Amino acid sequence: MAKTFQGGVHPDDRKRMTAAKPVEVMPLPARVIIPVRQHIGAPCTPIVKAGDLVKKGQMIAEAQAFVASPVHASVSGKVVEVAEYPHPVFGSCTAIVIESDGLDEWLDGLPLQREWKVLDAAAIKDIIRDAGIVGMGGATFPTHVKLAPPAEKKIDTFILNGAECEPYLTADHRVMLEEAERVITGTQIVMKVLGVVKGFIGIEANKPDAIEAMRIAAAGTGIEVVALETKYPQGAEKTLIKAIVDREVPSGGLPMDVGVVVQNVGTVVAVANAVEKGIPLIERVVTVTGGAVAEPKNIRLRVGCTFGQAVEFCGGLKEQLAKIIMGGPMMGMAQRSLEVPVIKGVSGILALSAADVNAGPERPCIRCGRCVKACPMGLTPNMLSILGERGLYQTAKEEYDLLDCVECGSCVYVCPAKRNIVHYVKLSKAQTAAAAAKK
Repeated sequence: MAKTFQGGVHPDDRKRMTAAKPVEVMPLPARVIIPVRQHIGAPCTPIVKAGDLVKKGQMIAEAQAFVASPVHASVSGKVVEVAEYPHPVFGSCTAIVIESDGLDEWLDGLPLQREWKVLDAAAIKDIIRDAGIVGMGGATFPTHVKLAPPAEKKIDTFILNGAECEPYLTADHRVMLEEAERVITGTQIVMKVLGVVKGFIGIEANKPDAIEAMRIAAAGTGIEVVALETKYPQGAEKTLIKAIVDREVPSGGLPMDVGVVVQNVGTVVAVANAVEKGIPLIERVVTVTGGAVAEPKNIRLRVGCTFGQAVEFCGGLKEQLAKIIMGGPMMGMAQRSLEVPVIKGVSGILALSAADVNAGPERPCIRCGRCVKACPMGLTPNMLSILGERGLYQTAKEEYDLLDCVECGSCVYVCPAKRNIVHYVKLSKAQTAAAAAKK
C-alpha cells in the first residue's frame, strides 16, 4: 500500500501533456539575463562589468554571506550590461546581461574528472558551495547551508523528494527516467556529506516507470525507493517526512529537528555534476506546458534565458494567454510578463489559457469546513483567511498557528467560496514579521 499523510487533495494532475516526452535541449540563447539573486538569502555582488569577456562556468557574482550562493555565466560571450531587470520572484533585481559569442566555451579546466568517494565531507560541501547549487524544487535554499545543520541537530535520515506532486510538472519525472544513475550518485554524495546510511527516495504512484527506474539504479546501495499515494501536497517536506518515516516536524520547526534532511531530484543531479565534473549550476530541466502552449515539452535550458524564449522553443502560443506561472499552479508564482529570466529555482513555466484558469469572484466564508479537512497541517484555514481579511494578524499567529501553514493551496482548491486563503496567510505572515522586526 502506498504511503501518505492526513488531509490533502486530488487535483487533475495534467501531467499527460509532457510525462512521456523526453527532455529536449533548447538551442543556445543569443543573450542571457542572469540575476545576482537566485536563492533565498543575501543577493550576490557582481564581479564583472560591461565589456568583460566571460566563459561558460565562470563566476560572475560572488556570495558575501553564509546564506548565499554564487552565480556563474551560463554562456560564453561579452557582458553588455549590469543593470536592474525583471525578476520572477522579487519583482526586479540587478542582473548581468551576457551576449553569447556562439562558441559556448567552458572556463579553462572545466569540465574535469574527480572521484567523489575519495573526498571528505568538508571538501564536498566546499565544492557544492562554490558551484552555486541551491534547492531546485522552487525554494532555492543554498544547498551547502542545508547540508551543514548545527552540531546539536543529529541527522540520521536523508529523503530525496521525487514526488513532484504539483499538477502539470514532469521535469523531475523525466530526470529520474533519463538520468537515474546520476540521481543515485548525487544521493550518495549528499548522504556522505550528512554522514547518514539511511536514505529514501519518495515517488508518487502515478510514476510507476520512475519508481522502477530508480529501484534498478539504487540496487545494492541501501537506498530505499518508496511508493507514495498520488495526493497533493505529497512532496511538501513535512508531509513527505510524515509519509515515509512517520515523524512529525514540530510546530515552527524544520526537518532537521526530527533528524531528516530533504532534497529535490534536480538538486542532487546538480551536486553530482559539480562534485564529479566541477560543473556549476548554469542549466536545468524545466517543464513548459499549459493550454496556451502549442507543443508542451520538457526542456533543458540555460539559466538566464527568458520565459518567452522557452515558450517559443515549444512552438509559441496557440491561443490567448490568460496567466503565466513560474512553477506549478498550486504554489507557483504568477508573472507579469514572458520577459522575465529563468532562475535556478524555475521547475515549470505554465502558459495557461482561459479554460485552464478556474477563477471566480471571492465570496464570504460559508463555514463548510472543506479547507479544514483538506489541510495537511491540521490547521483551520477558514479562520486564517477571516483573520487576515480583518487585519487580525497577531491573533492568527498566536491562536491559529499561522506560521505552520506551508502555503500549499489545498484549502483554496476545495473552497466553494473561492476564498484567496493563501493570499491572506502570506499577508498575515508578512505583517507579523514586520511587527516583530519593528518591536
